[in-house]
Amino acid sequence: MTRPTQPEGQVFGVRLRELRTRRRMTQQELADAAGLAGPYVSDMERGLKVPSLTTLLRLSLALKCKVAELVSVFDKKDVRALLPD
Repeated sequence: MTRPTQPEGQVFGVRLRELRTRRRMTQQELADAAGLAGPYVSDMERGLKVPSLTTLLRLSLALKCKVAELVSVFDKKDVRALLPD
């Protein structure tokens, strides 16, 4: 069974992967630095999971960036189109 992706998760996942690879980190290195499970990072990058605020904070610390840098990608998107009716 294929798990469904979430539109907002896909947008965030692309951004997360971009920041992680820019810092030359593997998914497991990011997971370890953020105190998360490796498969969870993979799921976020593929749009299968959407992070909580706590997870965003952990990711920002691990990536040494501001939370705003993680979510700034949504400034360029029509957010209404990402949300269910």
